[in-house]
Amino acid sequence: MNLITNKVDRDELKPGDHIYTYRAVFAYSHHGVFVGGCKVVHFKPEQSLKASSSSTASSEVNNDSSSSEPPCPTYPDCGFKQPNSGVLLSCLDCFLKNGSLYRFTYGVSSSMFLTRVRGGTCTTAPSDPFQTVVHRSMHLLQNGFGNYDIFQNNCEDFALYCKTGLLILDKNGVGRSGQASSILGAPLAALLSSPLTLLIPNPVGVATVTAGMYCMSRYATDIGVRTDVIKVPVEDLALNLGTKTLKKR
Repeated sequence: MNLITNKVDRDELKPGDHIYTYRAVFAYSHHGVFVGGCKVVHFKPEQSLKASSSSTASSEVNNDSSSSEPPCPTYPDCGFKQPNSGVLLSCLDCFLKNGSLYRFTYGVSSSMFLTRVRGGTCTTAPSDPFQTVVHRSMHLLQNGFGNYDIFQNNCEDFALYCKTGLLILDKNGVGRSGQASSILGAPLAALLSSPLTLLIPNPVGVATVTAGMYCMSRYATDIGVRTDVIKVPVEDLALNLGTKTLKKR
């Protein structure tokens, strides 16, 4: 594995790995869980859902809509999904769409997390055993993962839940996704650092402070750091997806 980019070869994959690939010339990444046998379980927006006004969300809805894709010539069960569900089973080739293969990293140190400029590549949270990860993925393939939301319930959120079993107690804020945190964190960091232009005349200094605030905003929303998360058994997930706020039991 490339320690800088998380890029891996196919023969390095193991069941339960959280993998991703970039879409639209690295504009965003699509995530899933490798379950073995060249198959990936992942979460995509339904074409029938109303696309977000966000350009990133619209791009993902348009590029990842399964109904417009031709059938897989290799695996008859590729593309299997339950009605009205965005969780589907794909072969690795169809998941990648000729893109490169990357593996999401779990249990990284705080310092390592902060060195990753781009969100959606790692977390400080540890992964559960691969048997549990595969079980969650296959259970959600049959039972769904709720409605797709670019900021609160996207493909990265799906893979993070499969790997950790963690959900956020208050669903009104940003989800578990590092990509979503990056999208929201960059303008927030720029906004917070703008008054510093009066105190730091050097543009390099302002840029450094802004970058630091951006990294810290991502770190604060990482599921391995947050205190507003709870472990939810996959069998109980359907009950929790329909509520705005989860409760500790």
